[in-house]
Amino acid sequence: MFWKGLWGYLPANVLQGLIGFATLITFTRLLSPDDYGRYALAFGVSSLAQTLCFTWIEAAMARFYPSESRENPEAPALYGTLYRLFAAVTVVFAVVCAAGLWLWPAPDAHTQALKLAIGCGLGVVVFRSLIKMVQEQRRSEGRVGTASTLDIIQTVGGFGLGALLAWAGLGGGAPLLAAGIVAAACLPFVAREDWGRARKGRFDAARARQYAHYGLPVSASLILTLALYTVDRFLIAGFLSEAEAGAYHAGYSLASRILDVLFLWFGAAGGPALVHALESGGPDVLKAHARDQFRVMALVLFPAVGGLIAVEAPLAQLLIGEGLRAQALSVTALISVGALLSGFNTYYFLQAFTLSKKTKLLTVAMAIPAIANVGLNLWLIPLYGLWGAGLATALSFGIGLVGSWALGRRAIALPVPWRDLMLTAAATVVMVLCVRLIPAFGGIGELVLKGVTGVVVYAVLALALNLNDVRAHSQRFLKRFGLGSAA
Repeated sequence: MFWKGLWGYLPANVLQGLIGFATLITFTRLLSPDDYGRYALAFGVSSLAQTLCFTWIEAAMARFYPSESRENPEAPALYGTLYRLFAAVTVVFAVVCAAGLWLWPAPDAHTQALKLAIGCGLGVVVFRSLIKMVQEQRRSEGRVGTASTLDIIQTVGGFGLGALLAWAGLGGGAPLLAAGIVAAACLPFVAREDWGRARKGRFDAARARQYAHYGLPVSASLILTLALYTVDRFLIAGFLSEAEAGAYHAGYSLASRILDVLFLWFGAAGGPALVHALESGGPDVLKAHARDQFRVMALVLFPAVGGLIAVEAPLAQLLIGEGLRAQALSVTALISVGALLSGFNTYYFLQAFTLSKKTKLLTVAMAIPAIANVGLNLWLIPLYGLWGAGLATALSFGIGLVGSWALGRRAIALPVPWRDLMLTAAATVVMVLCVRLIPAFGGIGELVLKGVTGVVVYAVLALALNLNDVRAHSQRFLKRFGLGSAA
């Protein structure tokens, strides 16, 4: 199931990476530094609202569908309960958001622009959550094509409409409003099956308590995760300015975009595969699958981080608007390392708590880096500005990974293939050193030359060291396209 998911989600994730860079290029130029900063803040607020109110329902769908659908493929009790819970939460959410925006004073144009951006983000949260529920069910059921197609439509449509709205002068709320409109447009075509199941099913109070017991700690942990990703923007805006918060967000996007896409790719394929491995084969089968997943992730993500650090200057020249570029580059390397640590924590070590359904420990695990992040930012931003925020992020993600690994041993002790990690890290270091030998001459030519050099050097080292049995995987890949030997 893991490899099926990797191949199935590959087109959508490649496209997400390309659109992610296009988004960075477009919005750092269409939006002013202040508006880009407002977009970063509004994105944080809307993400927090979605996680606080709806993510626990999405998480319950992903975790409980495999087991409940074995008894009845349509899982009527699951659907009837979760969708009625969703409707009740939506009513409360709408009332609270409307009242909050109405009561928020906006005495000047600066505050009005921020209020508009946040209003755009909050106004579409329900639609984005509904489409997320549909996708979680499709992934859980192994319907890779449908889930991947939804990703593609939302990625392309959200970018295109967002660019149009930004060009029209909507400001920092344009990308968020566009994403919500596209999600709402998709729902009538893809969610009818789900709504039909929900109408057939009835609300089950006992199940609702079970789902809440599992899902609410997941939401709490994700809120703490969002604190890791967003609190620094607000602290930068407070200590420095919204424009510098925008520059930091641009640098963050540059450093983490490829890694986020790769981790989401592995997570979309790997998470359901681990659940099915545990449900069907028990802990021993789970650990075997988990070890293989970790090795594959390291094989791809270590060199991705090394490559980003090696080509950060020409990449920033290509992708980031001039008004934000210099400050964004000051945090790129630190954020790249932090994103690597965060991704392994989220998509591997934290899986121990959801797989074992010990989600209260998940909240504890995420509280460790969240608290560290706030404290480190309060200490380092006044001293070192944006660079201090980047350092705080990298350190807090490292602290979080160690904490999750230690706590996870009390749930399900997921294996760590240390030898493979060390060999992969060594190959990555050699690759970065080789790329660094190429003189900087700027432009896309430098980016292409350094990128190709890095890929070639790492590929040679991976084959020579046979990292993660890469020779066997290469033969499998060639056979898939009819290029390998029949032996």
